[in-house]
Amino acid sequence: MQLRKLGLITLASSLALGLSSGIALAQNDAKQDIKNAGTETKNATKDAGHGIAKGSKKAYHSTAHGTKVATDKTADASKTVAHKTAAGTRKTVDKVEGKPSPQ
Repeated sequence: MQLRKLGLITLASSLALGLSSGIALAQNDAKQDIKNAGTETKNATKDAGHGIAKGSKKAYHSTAHGTKVATDKTADASKTVAHKTAAGTRKTVDKVEGKPSPQ
């Protein structure tokens, strides 16, 4: 009977020790999982921020380039219109000079 009680006490102690160490390990695993999740979230946020910055820079440069091209084309078109207007005016003046003035 004494041996049986001693065996049960030893078994109960072993189980209690095993379960308590298992709980402690589970708590450390959960804590590490939370840390890993936070780190992954931080890294994902950084990646998203870098992607947005890259897209913004690309949009800025594309807009600046498009504006420069539009400005150059507008200037060229203005010069063409000015030259054509001047040529048309000269042609009209030449026609008028060749005619007698009305009296």
